[in-house]
Amino acid sequence: MIITSTRNDKVLRARSLSNKKGRLETGLHFIEGDKLVREAIISGAEIVDAFIEEGHDLMQAILEGAGAEVKIVSRDVMKALANTNEPQYVCATVKTPELEVPRFYDDGLIVVLDEVQDPGNLGTIIRTADAFGAQGVLISDDSADPFAPKPLRASMGSVYHIPIWRTELAPEIQKLTEQGFTLVCGHLKGSEEAPAITSKMALIIGNESRGVSDSLADISYKYRLPIYGFAESLNASVAAGILIYKFANLMRGEKA
Repeated sequence: MIITSTRNDKVLRARSLSNKKGRLETGLHFIEGDKLVREAIISGAEIVDAFIEEGHDLMQAILEGAGAEVKIVSRDVMKALANTNEPQYVCATVKTPELEVPRFYDDGLIVVLDEVQDPGNLGTIIRTADAFGAQGVLISDDSADPFAPKPLRASMGSVYHIPIWRTELAPEIQKLTEQGFTLVCGHLKGSEEAPAITSKMALIIGNESRGVSDSLADISYKYRLPIYGFAESLNASVAAGILIYKFANLMRGEKA
């Protein structure tokens, strides 16, 4: 049977996940489009409800094989569900992973986000951290929600492939320090010379307008990307991308 009513209970629950309140109450988040749905399935994420238009039997079988309850919906219902203007043929609700911060952090690069509030920036940084092999992304409680619709789209599925820890930063930064991590933050008043590279690096990216908080900057090595033109600074996700690439290469013994 095809669902044609936007007032269907499953449809209403899925639509509620566009809001933070709905995500918190249900422990679910909403994804749309072939790419995100496939990435969720490949990662082993728990698909709860899936909504699909007629004529996509293979995807329906894949979703059912992954344990999802699949609903066939009309185009109008798909448009009502989606957060994009021209949605694709499939969307789903997914159980949001609850990752506790580790007792001990593995060696490698940890990307730390200090009050990064733009959803697009957040998702892009997660995607970049995944691409360059970071061990995980540590997000402050006052940053944007990585499982909101826009960060999910910007991450292109990377939220399912790299650990994301969301917590109060101060105690975790203390823990990283005690476990031998070198703290580095992007800072306009920093040095253009990179710090000594170790096997444990924590790269801190600050708020879009205020940068890294003073309390974190004061205990970190301040590093400044050289700027040769007239722009005074870079967009947070652009700066983060360059920094992640640079330090990931340096940690692998390559020339950045």
